[in-house]
Amino acid sequence: MPLYEHVFLARQDLAQAQVDALAEAATALVEANQGKVTKVETWGLRSMAYKIAKNRKAHYVMLNIDGPAGLVAELERQTQINEDVIRYMTIKVDELESGPSVMMRKGDRERRGRRDRDGE
Repeated sequence: MPLYEHVFLARQDLAQAQVDALAEAATALVEANQGKVTKVETWGLRSMAYKIAKNRKAHYVMLNIDGPAGLVAELERQTQINEDVIRYMTIKVDELESGPSVMMRKGDRERRGRRDRDGE
Protein backbone atom coordinates (compact mmCIF):
# COMPACT_ATOMS: atom_id res chain seq x y z
CA MET A 1 0.00 0.00 0.00
CA PRO A 2 1.13 3.60 -0.53
CA LEU A 3 2.80 5.47 2.34
CA TYR A 4 1.84 9.00 3.40
CA GLU A 5 2.85 11.70 5.87
CA HIS A 6 -0.12 13.78 7.05
CA VAL A 7 0.65 16.98 8.98
CA PHE A 8 -2.02 19.24 10.42
CA LEU A 9 -1.94 22.50 12.36
CA ALA A 10 -4.50 22.96 15.14
CA ARG A 11 -5.58 26.29 16.62
CA GLN A 12 -3.32 27.79 19.30
CA ASP A 13 -6.09 28.14 21.90
CA LEU A 14 -6.69 24.38 22.12
CA ALA A 15 -5.44 22.41 25.10
CA GLN A 16 -2.95 19.61 24.51
CA ALA A 17 -5.64 17.05 25.40
CA GLN A 18 -7.85 18.44 22.60
CA VAL A 19 -4.97 18.21 20.12
CA ASP A 20 -4.37 14.60 21.18
CA ALA A 21 -8.08 13.91 20.65
CA LEU A 22 -7.81 15.28 17.09
CA ALA A 23 -4.89 12.93 16.41
CA GLU A 24 -6.82 9.99 17.88
CA ALA A 25 -9.84 10.83 15.71
CA ALA A 26 -7.63 10.89 12.61
CA THR A 27 -6.09 7.56 13.62
CA ALA A 28 -9.54 6.02 14.11
CA LEU A 29 -10.62 7.29 10.68
CA VAL A 30 -7.53 5.78 9.04
CA GLU A 31 -8.07 2.42 10.73
CA ALA A 32 -11.77 2.42 9.79
CA ASN A 33 -10.74 2.76 6.11
CA GLN A 34 -8.35 -0.25 6.06
CA GLY A 35 -5.25 1.82 6.79
CA LYS A 36 -2.67 1.84 9.54
CA VAL A 37 -1.03 4.72 11.42
CA THR A 38 2.56 3.70 12.09
CA LYS A 39 3.64 6.79 14.04
CA VAL A 40 2.08 9.91 15.59
CA GLU A 41 4.34 12.82 16.50
CA THR A 42 3.21 15.94 18.32
CA TRP A 43 5.65 18.73 17.61
CA GLY A 44 4.02 21.06 20.12
CA LEU A 45 2.94 24.70 19.98
CA ARG A 46 5.16 26.47 17.46
CA SER A 47 5.23 29.91 15.87
CA MET A 48 4.12 30.16 12.26
CA ALA A 49 5.81 32.22 9.56
CA TYR A 50 2.66 34.32 9.09
CA LYS A 51 -0.77 34.70 10.68
CA ILE A 52 -3.47 32.29 9.54
CA ALA A 53 -7.04 33.05 10.64
CA LYS A 54 -5.75 35.41 13.37
CA ASN A 55 -3.43 32.72 14.80
CA ARG A 56 0.30 33.39 15.21
CA LYS A 57 1.02 29.94 16.66
CA ALA A 58 -0.34 26.45 16.11
CA HIS A 59 -0.10 22.91 17.48
CA TYR A 60 1.72 20.75 14.90
CA VAL A 61 0.92 17.02 14.58
CA MET A 62 2.32 14.50 12.09
CA LEU A 63 0.92 11.04 11.28
CA ASN A 64 2.70 8.37 9.24
CA ILE A 65 0.03 6.46 7.32
CA ASP A 66 0.08 3.19 5.40
CA GLY A 67 -3.16 2.88 3.44
CA PRO A 68 -5.05 3.14 0.14
CA ALA A 69 -5.49 6.40 -1.77
CA GLY A 70 -9.23 6.58 -1.01
CA LEU A 71 -8.37 6.77 2.65
CA VAL A 72 -6.37 9.98 2.09
CA ALA A 73 -9.29 11.60 0.29
CA GLU A 74 -11.61 10.83 3.22
CA LEU A 75 -9.03 11.93 5.80
CA GLU A 76 -8.52 15.26 4.03
CA ARG A 77 -12.28 15.75 3.70
CA GLN A 78 -12.80 15.19 7.44
CA THR A 79 -9.82 17.41 8.30
CA GLN A 80 -11.09 20.20 6.05
CA ILE A 81 -14.47 20.43 7.79
CA ASN A 82 -12.95 20.43 11.29
CA GLU A 83 -12.97 24.01 12.59
CA ASP A 84 -10.07 23.34 15.00
CA VAL A 85 -7.65 22.56 12.14
CA ILE A 86 -6.08 25.61 10.49
CA ARG A 87 -4.04 23.87 7.77
CA TYR A 88 -3.16 20.35 6.69
CA MET A 89 -0.97 18.67 4.11
CA THR A 90 -0.64 15.06 3.02
CA ILE A 91 2.42 13.90 1.10
CA LYS A 92 3.01 10.54 -0.55
CA VAL A 93 6.47 9.24 0.40
CA ASP A 94 8.57 6.32 -0.80
CA GLU A 95 9.57 5.27 2.71
CA LEU A 96 8.49 6.22 6.23
CA GLU A 97 11.09 7.30 8.77
CA SER A 98 11.51 4.72 11.51
CA GLY A 99 13.04 7.03 14.12
CA PRO A 100 12.14 10.55 15.15
CA SER A 101 11.43 13.02 12.35
CA VAL A 102 13.67 15.94 11.47
CA MET A 103 11.52 18.29 13.57
CA MET A 104 12.00 16.14 16.67
CA ARG A 105 15.75 15.77 16.09
CA LYS A 106 16.05 19.54 15.66
CA GLY A 107 14.70 20.07 19.20
CA ASP A 108 17.18 17.57 20.63
CA ARG A 109 20.07 19.29 18.87
CA GLU A 110 19.02 22.69 20.23
CA ARG A 111 18.79 21.34 23.79
CA ARG A 112 22.24 19.73 23.51
CA GLY A 113 23.66 23.00 22.17
CA ARG A 114 22.32 24.91 25.17
CA ARG A 115 23.78 22.33 27.56
CA ASP A 116 27.18 22.62 25.88
CA ARG A 117 27.13 26.42 26.10
CA ASP A 118 26.01 26.38 29.75
CA GLY A 119 28.87 24.04 30.68
CA GLU A 120 31.56 26.28 29.16
